[in-house]
Amino acid sequence: MKYTLPQLPYVYNALEPYIDARTMEIHHAKHHQGYVDKLNTVLEKYPDLREKPLEDLLRSLNDLGVDEKDRTAIRNHGGGHLNHSLFWQIMGPKKEQGEALVSEIEKTFGSVDEFKKLFSEVAATHFGSGWAWLTRNEAGKLLLYSLPNQDSPYLKNHTPIIGLDIWEHAYYLKYQNRRPEYIEAWWNVLKLI
Repeated sequence: MKYTLPQLPYVYNALEPYIDARTMEIHHAKHHQGYVDKLNTVLEKYPDLREKPLEDLLRSLNDLGVDEKDRTAIRNHGGGHLNHSLFWQIMGPKKEQGEALVSEIEKTFGSVDEFKKLFSEVAATHFGSGWAWLTRNEAGKLLLYSLPNQDSPYLKNHTPIIGLDIWEHAYYLKYQNRRPEYIEAWWNVLKLI
């Protein structure tokens, strides 16, 4: 199986004024495409791995029987592909609030506003490049944390629900070094809550 860049479910300018069209185009067509291309390149060496779901490759990364350089490439580029594929899907110009998720967030964090505050703090205080995550662990519990670079929650055997890309390429054209402003604007395009 060869991985491909997923189509966006909206046009590049659909998230304006919160995320500008040029950032979306570069982010999707250049950055995400780069992760897909580099993942396919490393997996060419391992035909048996190409048939496994990417989530499973990341869950069992240390048991794949590949050298350290290729394991790192699968971690980075496979994580980059999965993370971005989710990121595009959870955003959109229209809200599609999931009542079950909202109820679970309220039960776990006290309220949606408290969840947004905590999530925003995790995203704003993460040092360097990475992602802020709302995930579900193996027991079904919601967890909130950040991970560096393109590390995926699947590396922890967690299922990602909401992920915010906090690499500078996600916001620098519009927000420059103002990550908190980008985070605040992003809530306007998150469809789920």
